[in-house]
Amino acid sequence: MQASWNGAVIASSDDIVRVEGNAYFPAEALNPACVRPSDHRTVCGWKGEAHYYDVVVDGQVNANAAWYYPEPKQAAREIQGRVAFWKGVSVA
Repeated sequence: MQASWNGAVIASSDDIVRVEGNAYFPAEALNPACVRPSDHRTVCGWKGEAHYYDVVVDGQVNANAAWYYPEPKQAAREIQGRVAFWKGVSVA
């Protein structure tokens, strides 16, 4: 699978974990040139606190378009070390 935005591949891997319809890529599958840390945080009752990345391609920024759980709750341990996408990032 690949995650792409504005013509750039943000992540690519065959090792995908699906949770609630979202494809979680291994963190090492990320293209580091296309992501930067964001200060944005949200909380999921069963997964824990989500941290975000901005997706950046050719100077254009898709704020908070990738998220991950650095310390997921026990019920979501399978997504530890993984990143998912939204906000117009194509995953196929």
